[in-house]
Amino acid sequence: MVVTKSVNVRDNFKEWCDKISMGETVVISRPRNENIYMINEAEYNALQKAKRNADYLAMIEESTSQLERGETISFTLEELQEMEAEDWKPTEKILEFEKNHSDRGTGAW
Repeated sequence: MVVTKSVNVRDNFKEWCDKISMGETVVISRPRNENIYMINEAEYNALQKAKRNADYLAMIEESTSQLERGETISFTLEELQEMEAEDWKPTEKILEFEKNHSDRGTGAW
């Protein structure tokens, strides 16, 4: 990691881009500690993937918590196939579940 000032990057932009493309991370120091980090595309993509993975794991953790609290509903294959019909209406099972869990969401049906 290299730390520099914005004037250095501005005056030698191509050279800094070459360093970054070779895997160097460049920190451009700015007033009030508002630093800028410059990274190459591979590093950026890795960071984005890590963020998506963390978001996905958080969703799984929330789903597990909902399951443990009894805030889930299960359907048979036949029930799921019936839901595909254009004239499908929520069943008593679904309406009862929504009634019991109405404070936790808006209901997707």
